[in-house]
Amino acid sequence: MAMVGRSLLLLLLLVTLAAGHGVVVVVAFDPNPLQDFCVADPTRRYGFTARSVDIPGLNTLGASAARVDVAPGGVFPPHYHPRASETAVVLVGAVYFGFVTSYPDSRVVAKVLRRGDVFAVPQGLVHFLHNNGSEPAALYASLSSQNPGLVLVADALLAAPLPVDLVAKTLLTDEATVDKIRANFIVHRS
Repeated sequence: MAMVGRSLLLLLLLVTLAAGHGVVVVVAFDPNPLQDFCVADPTRRYGFTARSVDIPGLNTLGASAARVDVAPGGVFPPHYHPRASETAVVLVGAVYFGFVTSYPDSRVVAKVLRRGDVFAVPQGLVHFLHNNGSEPAALYASLSSQNPGLVLVADALLAAPLPVDLVAKTLLTDEATVDKIRANFIVHRS
């Protein structure tokens, strides 16, 4: 009995000391799905060829999936997913794939991937792919969130209603050049 009392006293002493020295216990978890189940809505399009009606159960799994078809010479421009990491497998063809490490290194890690090759991109890193071959390529991608977000780097700078002088200074060029490049984008007015 005395041993139990000592153990309890020692535990209480350790907890008190830890609390007094700023030790914090942190518990983290992924957010719950946005809904318990998904009822398909075949009339609403999300801007992609796949809709919730195509894979209705995926909506509640905390994941997203996409098939990416890239014609010869085609690209999926530099982009990132602010709320998800991505893994993908090349189904057919070959693509030059890469990502850019974070600042201050901003190093490009890239290689040609062929059928069966898998790549992974950490959450928030800019990545891209280019089909520099003569045959079509296809990939299957999965993302670790049902709402991964997609930020196209060029659109974020050139299609957003940022002040032209800010964009010019960011790109180390003049305002006339920014205006000329912006002519190729649909500029979203606020």
